[in-house]
Amino acid sequence: MFDQLSIVTALILGLLGSAHCIGMCGGIASSISLSKQPNGHLYLLSYNLGRIGSYTLAGALLGAVDFLIRYGSMQIILRTFAAMMLIAMGLYVAQWWRGLTLIERLGHTLWRSISPVASRLLPVTSAPKALFLGACWGWLPCGLVYSTLIWSSAANSSAQSALLMFCFGLGTLPAMMTTTLLAKQLKQLLSKKYVQQLSGSMIIAFGIYNIPWQPLSDYL
Repeated sequence: MFDQLSIVTALILGLLGSAHCIGMCGGIASSISLSKQPNGHLYLLSYNLGRIGSYTLAGALLGAVDFLIRYGSMQIILRTFAAMMLIAMGLYVAQWWRGLTLIERLGHTLWRSISPVASRLLPVTSAPKALFLGACWGWLPCGLVYSTLIWSSAANSSAQSALLMFCFGLGTLPAMMTTTLLAKQLKQLLSKKYVQQLSGSMIIAFGIYNIPWQPLSDYL
């Protein structure tokens, strides 16, 4: 499954999901960039690098689990489930079905442990502090991230899964590096119904492409 198209898919998933990212993380990103600190933009970049680093780490961890069990009939089951998650993400982005919000509940327990640490890092007064805050914020329960994570875990190895999540994070970077007026304009564009439906349809197409259509005997 891992090829150049998968990397492009990961980047596009991040870009098309940017409106959701702005809603989830845009407030804290704007507060960092618009603070009276002279290095606000450096802090914002550090925050986003920390966030992307957490996505990458999560991809490596979940990808390792898949790597340990990816053989026989289990392989085709995992590949099919990953493709179904892509389709579900497309339906979510297109606003046709919001079932991914149920997945977000799975991360609430972990976030309750991390959020007190994140809150102690505010206000941001240094680049390392911003980096660590972003690393904490990367574990915020998010259906978009979780579905991408499940999809990426179906890659051939832990390293490849981590790379896909890294590319997904890079896809979110343009929107997250814009603040105030530009962020509002971008969010307004991505919130238009036709843009959401077009984006969702593209993601669904990626999901259909990733369904393992080979006979089960090929995996045995």
